[in-house]
Amino acid sequence: MSNLPRTCAPGLNYHTMSRCIELKSLMEEDFMKELALDALKRAQDKYSFNCIAYGVLDNHFHFLIETVEEGPTISRIMQYVKARIAEGYNKTMNRTGPFWNERFKDVIVEEQENPMQYALWLIWYIAFNAVKAGKCSDPRDYKYSSIMHYLVDGLKSKVKIVRHRYFEELGNTFAERVQKFLFYEEAYRKRYALLF
Repeated sequence: MSNLPRTCAPGLNYHTMSRCIELKSLMEEDFMKELALDALKRAQDKYSFNCIAYGVLDNHFHFLIETVEEGPTISRIMQYVKARIAEGYNKTMNRTGPFWNERFKDVIVEEQENPMQYALWLIWYIAFNAVKAGKCSDPRDYKYSSIMHYLVDGLKSKVKIVRHRYFEELGNTFAERVQKFLFYEEAYRKRYALLF
């Protein structure tokens, strides 16, 4: 069965996700999560695109990436990032063979019924993956997630985060934006609580 062609266009926001081979926790160790972030940073150094959000877990990652005019396709970006992670792991562990379970999955924010609501909820979804995985009780405490870039102004990190334009539209000041953004966290917590 062949894969369906991927929509690749500039100016779109892609929620991408990829899982380790056989769903193994190959990124369980901190050095592997750092390696994943290094790969994302190297992609930023090589290509033009905006990283909106990220979360790296033991056996998968989530990235929210916006492609830009004159920049590479989402496929090129993800191919580069995933190859650097796999190469780094295989070299460090002195192994050969595949690292990833399948090609990356993606959902385009702009194709959702309410793109603004979806994007702001999605940023919290990515952050709460660490809570669901038992890594922390509050996503703010997980260092392999970008959520604090949306809660603390001027935060510096290895991976440059460009806050989503929908976040910027929440208010005239950073404090106003954060206050409204926290409503999406509350909505996510309520929805999550109903599932369990």
